[in-house]
Parts: sequence; structure tokens; C-alpha cells
Amino acid sequence: MNAATPNSVPTDPSSEHMTVTPSILYFGTPVVLLSTENENGSFNLAPMSSAWALGHVIVLGISAEGQTAHNLRSRRDLVVNLPGPAQWPAVERLAPLTGRTPVPAGKRGSFRFAPDKFAAAGLRPQPSELVRPPRVTECPMQLEARVARAQPDFSGDFLIVEAQVLKVHADPRIIVSGSQHIDPAAWSPLIYNFRHYYGLGPELGHSFRSQTA
Repeated sequence: MNAATPNSVPTDPSSEHMTVTPSILYFGTPVVLLSTENENGSFNLAPMSSAWALGHVIVLGISAEGQTAHNLRSRRDLVVNLPGPAQWPAVERLAPLTGRTPVPAGKRGSFRFAPDKFAAAGLRPQPSELVRPPRVTECPMQLEARVARAQPDFSGDFLIVEAQVLKVHADPRIIVSGSQHIDPAAWSPLIYNFRHYYGLGPELGHSFRSQTA
């Protein structure tokens, strides 16, 4: 048997990769429902799955032509609502709807206008404490936030939003008793995995930085 050269990677024919061209790259990201305020003082509710957190800053990638982007350019308050797996049918009811009228050119034929998206989804609004848009009652976690910066991505198709989280609301059942920590054994976000909905599987382990081990 020939010895491997330094820094070489042994070839395993059974694990050879194929080059593919997926239509979209949603490789397992959490679903969020964004509550924003419309020009007339009513509220929009939109599902999206390009969200991640840096400390207490939430970074969002949203369609530049949708109602949510339109709202956040001039009204900075929002709520980032995180549904659990049980809410996936409500999320899907929202998926083909838009709060924009007329329907943007890129959405015509696939989306339809809905003026009251809370009602259309069968979800209930709940008053926020620090921002104007309401929270979603059914979501186990709700983040009141305010846009700190919003700018188009390099293609112009998306708006990249950085929002400062002002207050976190959580269902008591997902909080570690007597603490300020979310219990990862009790909390399961709704995951959007290549346009399919999933919850979390069993725990595999925890980071050395975890405070809930």
C-alpha cells in the first residue's frame, strides 16, 4: 500500500460529490414571521427564512419589492416572530399572499393580495410593548426590534436589514425554570429545509459555551 503524501485526502469512491444546480439555497434555516406597519396604520405579516442573529442584532434578507421591504424603509419598527413546528400550516397559508397592491410584477401569477394577513393565516395579533407592529400570539418566541440599517444587496433583488432586538418574549414552557435562558430541549424552531418544513431532531450534544447543559 502506498503511503499518502503529506496533506493529501484519501479518495473514497463511495463519497464522491456531484455538481448540482439547486433552484434555491435554503439549506435548513429557521422560519420567521415579520410583523410590520403599513402606510395606513394597518399591519402586514410576512413569512421569510433568511434570518440569523449576531448577539442582539437580527440580520434579515427580504425581497426588495415586497410590502415588508416597503414598510421597513420608512417605518423601522418590526417584530420577528419565531413559530414552532406546529405553526407550519399557518406559515404556508401566508406563503402565497402579499400585502402589496397591485401585486409586484415578480409575484404576479403566483401570489395574491390579502389586506389582513393575520386573519388569512388564522393567527392572532398581540400588542407589543416597545414597537407598533403586533406580535403573533401563537409563536413561542417573539422579538420586538427596530431597524438600525437597511440596504440593497449587490443584485438589487433583496434588502439586507440589520435590526436591534429591544425585547424578547418567550412562552414560559421553553424557558429554563428560574433563569433567563431558553431551554433548547423544550424549544424547537420551525426549519425551512429546501422548501420543506421540519422541526428539530434529538439533541446530539452541546457547545462548550452552553449555559444550559
